[in-house]
Amino acid sequence: MHVIEILQNAGYGVSFNLYNSANYGVPQCRERVIIICSRDGCALPHLMPTHSAISSFGLPPWRTLKDALKDMDNSQCDHAEFPQSRLRFYRLLSAGQNWKNLPPKLQKMALGKAYESGGGKTGFLRRLSWDKPSCTLVTSPTMPATDICHPEENRPLSVQEYARVQQFPDDWKFCGSIKERYKQIGNAVPVGLGEAVGKVILNHINGKRLSPPSDFPFSRYKNTDHLSWLETKSMRD
Repeated sequence: MHVIEILQNAGYGVSFNLYNSANYGVPQCRERVIIICSRDGCALPHLMPTHSAISSFGLPPWRTLKDALKDMDNSQCDHAEFPQSRLRFYRLLSAGQNWKNLPPKLQKMALGKAYESGGGKTGFLRRLSWDKPSCTLVTSPTMPATDICHPEENRPLSVQEYARVQQFPDDWKFCGSIKERYKQIGNAVPVGLGEAVGKVILNHINGKRLSPPSDFPFSRYKNTDHLSWLETKSMRD
């Protein structure tokens, strides 16, 4: 938190948290730390969620992959290809499944040396579910440990599907090869999350302070915000 202390010592008000984009209308579970600094010394409130996985907050449910892709024309889609060595296993998996759903005798064969490594390895041989948000879109959907397969077709998500999940308009132009376009879209900030940042800044400029519920789960982790950090710092001091 050295950077935070530098900003505060320079007179900035600093607020930050780890945010799941799905809480802001994005059909994707994408967690990112966002730091907002204000030159007037005020710490801005956390981003106001528009959606929730928990019905008790009275917000619409998370948007799903089906919501994002339901009216797409796949005949005009550009996409990379999985190697045949992986396709043989994808043909055995249904929507929402990954390598753990393969017959036990095939799991080690499917993962190779990675089978003996630690961690959950949930990014291997991963078919998306229609009824949940997409996983985090990375810069390539064909990397072995983070591949992203269409729920039904034996291919990665297309460039156009990537753009839909990141909430770009269908007429938005991306340039370069398929590989380069995947990278541009995968590195982008989802529109809904960017809009939430813009709103909290505009509200502050206009003297309007809206704070989300204090117990709202912004991400799957706890104590990831500036208030928790200040409390921990105070206990250390």
